[in-house]
Amino acid sequence: MGSLAREVIGVIDTDGDRAEWTFPADPGAVRTARSAVRAQLRTWNLDSVGDVTALLVSELVTNALRHATGPIGVRLVRPSALNGVLLVEVSDPLPDPPRERAARLEDESGRGLQLVASTSRRWGTRPGGAGKTVWFELPVP
Repeated sequence: MGSLAREVIGVIDTDGDRAEWTFPADPGAVRTARSAVRAQLRTWNLDSVGDVTALLVSELVTNALRHATGPIGVRLVRPSALNGVLLVEVSDPLPDPPRERAARLEDESGRGLQLVASTSRRWGTRPGGAGKTVWFELPVP
């Protein structure tokens, strides 16, 4: 976790049923967020959703980097025995909600939200105090 600590603005919490980090608006944030998410899911014995969660977090952090200029927050909420759903949130300081678009075959981008929508159980956005949060839920076997 040594190199991870240098690339994270803040670790808000990684104990209990929630884990939160703040990353700089820097291209390295995608890799660092992916690593932090995978490590936390391993700690929670949720390896079964590690790959898909890391992929979707990568897409949302990449979107935040493309459109926002401030810190990016990532938050995981561990599934409870009642709901069996992992909640993942990615926040940035831009208030405009993302828009799903239809990417053409030759487009190199534009599929991130489609991937989130087709892979997650539910997803959405909500305004925050200074920006927005894009969230998704994944069922945990």
